[in-house]
Amino acid sequence: MDLIADITAEHDALTTLRRDIHAHPELAFQETRTADLVAERLTAWGLEVHRGLGKTGVVGVLRGALGSGTRAIGLRADMDALPMPEHNRFAHASRHAGRMHGCGHDGHTTMLLGAAQFLARHRDFDGTVNFIFQPAEEGGNAGARAMMADGLFERFPCDEIYGIHNMPGAPVGSFAFRKGAMMASSNRFDITVRGIGGHAAMPQKAVDPIVIAAEMVGVLQTLISRSKSPIDTAVLTVTQIHAGDAYNVIPAEAVLRGTVRTFSVEVLDLIENQMRRIAETLPQVYGGTGELTFFRAYPPLVNHDAQTDFAAQVAEDAFGAARVQRNAPPVAGAEDFSFYLEKVPGSYVFLGN
Repeated sequence: MDLIADITAEHDALTTLRRDIHAHPELAFQETRTADLVAERLTAWGLEVHRGLGKTGVVGVLRGALGSGTRAIGLRADMDALPMPEHNRFAHASRHAGRMHGCGHDGHTTMLLGAAQFLARHRDFDGTVNFIFQPAEEGGNAGARAMMADGLFERFPCDEIYGIHNMPGAPVGSFAFRKGAMMASSNRFDITVRGIGGHAAMPQKAVDPIVIAAEMVGVLQTLISRSKSPIDTAVLTVTQIHAGDAYNVIPAEAVLRGTVRTFSVEVLDLIENQMRRIAETLPQVYGGTGELTFFRAYPPLVNHDAQTDFAAQVAEDAFGAARVQRNAPPVAGAEDFSFYLEKVPGSYVFLGN
């Protein structure tokens, strides 16, 4: 593996930059300090800088010095942190209680800044690179969709787009690629079961929504085992049940909440429709009623074949075939880079760390 000298020379500076971002985490659509830092660096390196897409997003535009080609590529990094405490004790730990760069977006932002710095010094290419610094990837906030709604691809057309995410536990410096569905859709649901409240000592006078909800948990799992094809991967998990506030009172209502993950929209459609049928009809068996509220956050992340092959070949050329996995297993996590891939051919890559 031969690393480029001009990049390795910036190792210490980039490390300092990453630690600075890590020490000052900002939540979705609040990444003002990070956006300021990004814009300042891009401006200093001579890029054309645009701000305010998706509220706090930044786009840096760099045109090559060879020819006047119209081809353009998008490279994306996410900037937001997680609403969680940090228990690390190193000097660059989060300075803001309840906020942490626990998903590595500080690293993503630094890597893309490093790429912008290098390419700004070496414009020996024909075409345009759009460096996309995106807010609000975490928590279903869909900063990608917000940037697109503000005209990302109309203002900065991209023939292809690429993103990268750190993958803790994978061999350090390894790359994982996959054609087709690489990450799942992310969806959440609320099922409200309504019965008739009453005294716990006289259940015959009530319709117990807790009993209905308890049965519904098991019935919902049959959607995974019996309603779809066994070769279509999906996950349905009930993560919350809320009902009642007294020891001796049967409540009038119970609420189930959870998540559904699929690798295709077709399977997602099937599961949502079947969940609605169960939510509405199962309570009727006991004399109650039910309703489903289903929220689709992120669609499946589906990599394009040609762009995935191209990116994998670049990784092999730069780091050696031994560091590249071309048919990595899919991951049930979700990523709003999927919105970009619905509009522009591209690929999403995992980097071992």
